[in-house]
Amino acid sequence: MKYQPRSVIADNNNQPNAVNDGPLFTWHKGALTISTDRRLLDIDFIHHFLRHSHWAQGIDRTTLEHAIRHSLCFGLYRKKRQIGFARVVTDRATFAWLSDVFITAEYRGNGLGQWLMHSCLEHPLIGGLQRIMLYASQAPWLYAKAGYEPINQPDRVWTITQPAIDQPCGALNIPQSVH
Repeated sequence: MKYQPRSVIADNNNQPNAVNDGPLFTWHKGALTISTDRRLLDIDFIHHFLRHSHWAQGIDRTTLEHAIRHSLCFGLYRKKRQIGFARVVTDRATFAWLSDVFITAEYRGNGLGQWLMHSCLEHPLIGGLQRIMLYASQAPWLYAKAGYEPINQPDRVWTITQPAIDQPCGALNIPQSVH
């Protein structure tokens, strides 16, 4: 699949509350690179992949740009072409949520997903956290190799899931306080 020239999201002061990832990190393996430099991300490529994925189907570009701007992002590149992506949402103290992990089909089966996962976990902002979670319905072997374990315990993990990513959360049924 051929992609048109890419657009980028640069870290700048015009983006309110954008995540400052601190120093940039890169990992190299031959012609392959993983980088946390948000300026290298091919937003058109990421958006095209995610809007056709089962977990973010139909995601609009504005929502994706906002999510990227407020996440620690990892781009996987072959030479200068992006072939994979992952992002981490974190408080940088105790907790992180791994999301939107993917490798394009033509590069799967070569250990790149495992390398991307390990690079995420090696990042100094992530490696020392008490809990790193993800929600996945595919590739459990990949996450197990990276050290993730299924929770599978009733009444431990709770969620509100909306029917579509572009719809707001429903109103909570919170009783009025009694005085």
